[in-house]
Amino acid sequence: MSRLSSLPPQLQQALASRRLLKVIAGLATTDPEVVARVSRAAGRGGADLVDVACEPELVRLAAAASGLPICVSAVDPELFPAAVAAGAIMVEIGNFDAFYPQGRIFGAEEVLDLTRRTRALLPGTVLSVTVPHVLPLDAQEQLAVDLVAAGADLIQTEGGTSARPFSAGVLGLIEKAAPTLAAAHAISRAVAAPVLCASGLSAVTVPLALAAGAAGVGVGSAINRLQDDLAMVAVVRGLRDALATTPATRIEISL
Repeated sequence: MSRLSSLPPQLQQALASRRLLKVIAGLATTDPEVVARVSRAAGRGGADLVDVACEPELVRLAAAASGLPICVSAVDPELFPAAVAAGAIMVEIGNFDAFYPQGRIFGAEEVLDLTRRTRALLPGTVLSVTVPHVLPLDAQEQLAVDLVAAGADLIQTEGGTSARPFSAGVLGLIEKAAPTLAAAHAISRAVAAPVLCASGLSAVTVPLALAAGAAGVGVGSAINRLQDDLAMVAVVRGLRDALATTPATRIEISL
C-alpha cells in the first residue's frame, strides 16, 4: 500500500484531483504568533495543508489554529520524529529558500542523503522532498528520479528566490514564477510521484503550475508577509478560487 494512502481522505482527494493547496508558514518562522496567524488564515481561506517549521509545539499550535493537517519542514532528519509524534502527518525536506541568503547551498548528493536518512527514521511517514532550484534543470529532473527511488513520496519544486522579474503587474508575477514552473514541467514528466509547485507563486500563476503538471501548489510569502489577518485570508481564498476554476488538464510547454 502506498504511504500516500495514509493521508487524510481530503488530502488524498486534493492530490488525485490536482487541486492541493499548501500554505507555508516558513521553515525559519518559529514565532508562535506568526505561525498561528498564518495557520488561521489557511483554515479560514480553504487551504488543504499547513507547512510549519519542525517543532512539536508549532505542530500542535498550527493544527489547533487551522483545523487542517500539518506538514513540517526541516533539513535535519533527526528533528522529524518528535514532530510526527506531535501530530504532523507529513515531513518535508526543504524548501531551501531560507538558506540561500546565507550562502548555504544544498547539492544533489546532500539532498539524497537527507532523504535516505529520513526514510530510515520514518519508514511509514509521507515524505516530500524539495529539489534545489540552483541545480540545472536536467540535474533537477535526475535528482527527482533518484529521490523517488530513495523513498520520497512527493517532490516539491522551488525557484522564487532566483527569479529576477523586471516587469510590473501580471507579467512580473509570471516572471517571478518561471523557475518553479519550469521545474514542475520537467519533473512531473520524469516521475510518477505527485509534484508540488512552490516558491514565487500567486493567484495569477497557480493555474500555470497545474497546467505544467503539478498536483498542487505551496504558497508562503504571498501570505505570511502580510500584516493584516483579513488580507491573509483573502489571499488564501484567492488561491483556492484560482485552483478551483482551473481545468485539471496539462498543457505542453516548450522550455
